Amino acid sequence: MIQLRDIYKSYGSLSVLKGISLQIANGEVAAIVGPSGAGKTTLLQIMGTLEHADSGTVNYDGTDLAKASDHELSRFRNENIGFVFQFHRLLPEFTLLENVAMPALIGGKARKQSMARAEELLKYMGLGSRLTHKPNELSGGECQRAAVARALVNSPKAVLADEPSGSLDSKNRQELHQLFFDLRRDMGITFVIVTHDESLSANCDRIIHLKDGKII
Repeated sequence: MIQLRDIYKSYGSLSVLKGISLQIANGEVAAIVGPSGAGKTTLLQIMGTLEHADSGTVNYDGTDLAKASDHELSRFRNENIGFVFQFHRLLPEFTLLENVAMPALIGGKARKQSMARAEELLKYMGLGSRLTHKPNELSGGECQRAAVARALVNSPKAVLADEPSGSLDSKNRQELHQLFFDLRRDMGITFVIVTHDESLSANCDRIIHLKDGKII
């Protein structure tokens, strides 16, 4: 489904990624692990088209994104890739329902359709009674589940997650981890997860070890 070939990335004289080639299968839950500075987040950002590689190709289901314009990449991201970060990044002035619907509204979908999809996802996440609450009225675990719902509102092919459980306590970490596998089972979502959490990586279909900008 996702294919990266010969990805190189440097920042000035610092070489971060050194010829990464990687393929993620449809419906796979893959973990990317490695020490700090190994290039994990940079790799995830390039995979998600948030960063440009210096060289190499990024391909989604036969769509080569290497020559796409920034506008084309932005639209592709909105329609095909969901993102979950360590901190939920929900907008404090909006309700949970509005936050989750936001990517659909930005993508040009009708408000009624966007809100209905957001409500459906929030109910799936066990947050049906929290639709009109704002983020500061919710627990960290609830906010992070809402962030996952936001990532899914446009029915993406893949979700890329960067330390998604890093800010949660052990109970909420376990619930979030289980949620990823439930979503794969129920919706066929492909997950690529950068994590230091050994319990999460151990349960993934595959662990990709990164060190000094290379897969080992």
